[in-house]
Amino acid sequence: MQCSWPILVQTAPLSPRGLAASRLSRWAALTVLALFLSGVANAAQPAPATTAPKPGTAAAPQAVPGFWDPRRRPERPDLSRISVIRFLTETDYPPFNFTGADGNPAGFNVDLARSLCEEIKVTCTIQMRRFDTLLDALASNRGDAIIASMAVTPETRARVDFTDPYYRAPARFVSRKDQVLSEIRPEYLEGRKVGVVAGTAHEAYLKAMFTDAELHTYPNDEALRASLRRGEVDFIFGDAISLAFWINGTDSADCCAFSGGPFVESRYFGEGIGIAVRKGNDLLRQALNWALFRVWEKGRYTDLWLRYFSISPF
Repeated sequence: MQCSWPILVQTAPLSPRGLAASRLSRWAALTVLALFLSGVANAAQPAPATTAPKPGTAAAPQAVPGFWDPRRRPERPDLSRISVIRFLTETDYPPFNFTGADGNPAGFNVDLARSLCEEIKVTCTIQMRRFDTLLDALASNRGDAIIASMAVTPETRARVDFTDPYYRAPARFVSRKDQVLSEIRPEYLEGRKVGVVAGTAHEAYLKAMFTDAELHTYPNDEALRASLRRGEVDFIFGDAISLAFWINGTDSADCCAFSGGPFVESRYFGEGIGIAVRKGNDLLRQALNWALFRVWEKGRYTDLWLRYFSISPF
């Protein structure tokens, strides 16, 4: 399924953590952090929902995800019963979570948590921990909510409750700039060489939906992307968030661009990323859902997204 914008997009299981988030490889993470810090140093005023191209250019506006239906406004819960929210996040997953230059937590998830606290009008703390310790820390009451790019899966649902998704990572095709397609359908890739990382949900999706393409599998993301740079394949297919940072980074050598729109099959790419709370903590879950909607409605989510993502994954 290929979707036009705006869409609800899904998260792909791409790492040893599986659906525990769309993890960037460590080499990519360093590139992402450098790109983000460079962008923040030159940040301008908050941007609108889409950024228009400069006059005389053909660049498309920046797409910003919208995960909330304006016709389904959450009810405001009794916020007076919440006095503090202790957020837990992870230590090293830029640009979503990382340690800032001042030693304090930073990143998209951290800034979003702070915006939610401002909306609910409560005091919040943010504690950084290793990702694999977060669920145990929540269960033992060392925190109230996890905002750490944790994917909603049957396994995580068995241990915690989740808010509505606040971001998702679609799958997308990337081609060399001289072969970009505005739309991709199975018939368009008949006989074309398409690269994908072996053993991933992306490979399974291509085998099911793009049966006439000539698939080439690679052991990891680095080998996959190098194959496109060298022209060994016509397209590569993978996690759009990590691909967006690669396209905008030095490793791509400005070779490539997205082709077509995002693919969002939840069977392959997951249910999305939510904020986790302890089982049965409905008041906090509902408060966070209400605050997420408000932050989006006021345009603050858009401001955050444009600050952290210079090339849209969508």
